[in-house]
Amino acid sequence: MTAELLLLRIERLSCVRGGRLLFEGLNLVLEPGAAAVVTGPNGAGKSSLLRVAAGLLRAAAGRVERAGAAALADERTALDERLTLGRALAFWARIDGVDAGAGLEAMGLVPLAGVPVRMLSTGQKKRAVLARAVASGAPLWLLDEPANGLDAEGRERLAAAMAAHRAGGGAILAASHQPLGLDDALRITLG
Repeated sequence: MTAELLLLRIERLSCVRGGRLLFEGLNLVLEPGAAAVVTGPNGAGKSSLLRVAAGLLRAAAGRVERAGAAALADERTALDERLTLGRALAFWARIDGVDAGAGLEAMGLVPLAGVPVRMLSTGQKKRAVLARAVASGAPLWLLDEPANGLDAEGRERLAAAMAAHRAGGGAILAASHQPLGLDDALRITLG
């Protein structure tokens, strides 16, 4: 396996938060089309692993290499609550050099594009976070509890978006307590 075929390589990764060792010696390789699902009890380090993989948290030890950009979708919406959903997503799309329309379409949010972000329900905000990842163009998606707050249609749209992303050569590292439809994914249990 050559380095240019890897979207994510994690070697001997350890993470300490608040003086507590969450995990150590973690190894993971994700090639185009691959997926890994991280499970474990609350506080085991699932979200921290995603944040380290995104480059937002420092590892205590080990190494993380990413080929290209990563899109992190977690509990933070990172959308301006004062703007309409369409304008808030367009802000990020301009930064990423993409069109937000693909994300709106994939997550079934086109009818809500004119609604202020602050007026969206919990599930609609979760879809908006996922729409941002879908539209990002990033080859690696880091999804933290992506099905939380989603109704049945939202979960179906998430599954379809993940399948399309992988089919197009993208990879996914997801942390979840819920089934995501990634039955062929590598399983990692923390804690």
